[in-house]
Amino acid sequence: MAHTDTRADRSASKRHLFGSCRKSVAMMIAAFWGWRRTVAEGRALADLTPDQLNDIGHPEAHRTVLNIKAGLIANLMSMR
Repeated sequence: MAHTDTRADRSASKRHLFGSCRKSVAMMIAAFWGWRRTVAEGRALADLTPDQLNDIGHPEAHRTVLNIKAGLIANLMSMR
């Protein structure tokens, strides 16, 4: 009788192991699909003009802006 209980415990742990493996693979696939969707949306929004973004009700995309203080170019040219 004890031998039968030991076998049942082993098979249960194997089933649990395969179930958790499937779950982790499914979670990785779902995360990958979400990442791909996010990248595709970012690329599509990057190609739109500010007017088009306003038309679809999306705030203006974050774009890098270079702030130059007034008179900086004149100062640089005088140093030359």
